[in-house]
Amino acid sequence: MSDTSAKDARWETAGWGRGRAPGTIAPMFANSRTISSAQTDIHEHLAARVQRHLAEPFRKPIGAPSQQAFDAAMEAWQRADGKPLIVDAGCGIGESTLRLATAFPDHYVIGIDQSEKRLTAGKDWWDAEMPVNYHWARADLVDFWRLLQQGGVHVVRHYVLYPNPWPKIGHLGRRWQGHAVFPALAACGDYLECRSNWKIYIDEFAAALTMVGRPARTEAWQPETPMTPFERKYGASGHGLWRCTSVRPA
Repeated sequence: MSDTSAKDARWETAGWGRGRAPGTIAPMFANSRTISSAQTDIHEHLAARVQRHLAEPFRKPIGAPSQQAFDAAMEAWQRADGKPLIVDAGCGIGESTLRLATAFPDHYVIGIDQSEKRLTAGKDWWDAEMPVNYHWARADLVDFWRLLQQGGVHVVRHYVLYPNPWPKIGHLGRRWQGHAVFPALAACGDYLECRSNWKIYIDEFAAALTMVGRPARTEAWQPETPMTPFERKYGASGHGLWRCTSVRPA
């Protein structure tokens, strides 16, 4: 079994895919509406936008708070002996970070979110022992992804779980696959996974990955143990869930 396959099998055994992970959280009300959009397929301008972002460097200055948060996260990781690194991008209240850290005790997990309120909210919903192999960083993902790329930081696993879908046709540039930061996002992680309750988002994400040279596959996804409050709410509301996975060629 390959290293990646072994880790995926261990992860399913640990509880993210097929088993039961420790820690529970009170369910959100199962009343979420399905995504409504006039867009019915991959956006017609996605390819041109990705190619433009590949050709033109993203020159937006790194924000000082993001730089400070990145430096602190790197220091925390190094204090943990530089264990194999997992990035949980847009971690919200941090449930997915805790689940990743529990499932991969020999790795170090950095969860990133821009909301201080979400990151600092009480964690009394977590009823298992708190893992020690994680760090939460309050930062702009647009900055954090670029800092990881600029620093040549080796990330073994990278998760982008239920990002804002921005379903209006005119909002392609706000979706990660249509954003100027996408080349940096796509460069992060030997294994990369994105999940959404909008199939078009996942199809676009996979298409954009192939445009930057990463293989990608998509599939319907119904985990037995939800990893985030949104995944729990969408599943309980009867939404279809999808994911895109990509393993960087050796």
